[in-house]
Amino acid sequence: MVALDAPSAVRRAAELAAQFAPRAAEHDRDASFPFENFAALKQAGLLRLPVPERFGGDGVDLVTACRVVEQIARGDASTALVLAMHLIHHTLVARRGRWPADVYERVCREALTDGAMLNVARVEPELGTPARGGMPATTARRTPGGWRLSGHKLYATGSPILAYFIVHASTDEDEPRVGNFLVPRDAPGLHIVETWDHLGMRATGSHDLLLEDVPLPAEYAADVRLPADWGGPDPTTAGWNNLVISAVYHGVAIAALDWLTGYLKERVPSNLGAPLASLPRMQTAVGEMRTLLYASDRLIYSLAGDLDHDRAGEDATTQTSMVKSVATNNAVKAVDIALGLVGNPGLARSRALERHHRDVLCSRIHTPQDDSIMLAAGKGALGY
Repeated sequence: MVALDAPSAVRRAAELAAQFAPRAAEHDRDASFPFENFAALKQAGLLRLPVPERFGGDGVDLVTACRVVEQIARGDASTALVLAMHLIHHTLVARRGRWPADVYERVCREALTDGAMLNVARVEPELGTPARGGMPATTARRTPGGWRLSGHKLYATGSPILAYFIVHASTDEDEPRVGNFLVPRDAPGLHIVETWDHLGMRATGSHDLLLEDVPLPAEYAADVRLPADWGGPDPTTAGWNNLVISAVYHGVAIAALDWLTGYLKERVPSNLGAPLASLPRMQTAVGEMRTLLYASDRLIYSLAGDLDHDRAGEDATTQTSMVKSVATNNAVKAVDIALGLVGNPGLARSRALERHHRDVLCSRIHTPQDDSIMLAAGKGALGY
């Protein structure tokens, strides 16, 4: 397959989003996984975007990754989130360069030939997210031939289709290490329990992952370190996590605005004799939505461009977190405005606005949450 340049990738994403949109409501209603969407993404070459060019991939940059997931989110938010996770974590593995070379090359080759996808599995029932500290209960036990992995993970987004899970675990060594173990989905002892039944992002297949004495070769301890050696997030990690996720929910809010403008142009109340779009109140509210989303667009893509060209500065990690907070809150507010204008019809399950509203609320649960972002920003400003 010929490599995709950025405009071609974004154009293909927009074309696919138009195909995905008509069936998004059905997958949302049934909480069914959109396998057909990922077959289309593979056919279009979008699953190979994060694979480095040296293996025949596209080595996508951050701006393009954000634009692609934004476009997909305008058609199907759940598909966009699963794709976002694949783009983020494939890219971060490549840029950290800590995996055994042969293991990473194998994963890349499978992404190119089979569309093999991956995502991380970090959250646990007892610990919650490790971003707020603590050692995972998921444990890797040394064996003569490698490792045995046991544990319980929550919210394994994309689990129905993933070829690999990057599992966050601690070792049973005298001085425990912590890090990432690569687990193929067909490994003995790996079980996916279909628990995902949430308010929004219902088609993401974010089920539980059970690991029962899963055997792994030694080299599948892909990046395992002493806890002190991990440190905080670097600008690349923070940038890809924060900005690509922001772009997903930005796309959801744009879809809500598109739906609203169509509704206001088509709705002609008998007592008005003209479209709702002709009313100054409606025009003002749509203008407010556009302003919120314009500000988010400028923030996401200007900072993504700065990160792509190494000009974000020393405070880049905090900057990306602040942009995530602003962009996701702008998205929630914009969809709230749309719902407030439409009233009861906007809450009907037959209309896409209701789904967009539920989906955009999920932006608040992604790490880092707003309280952590504001604390870090404040400590930085005050020198603590």
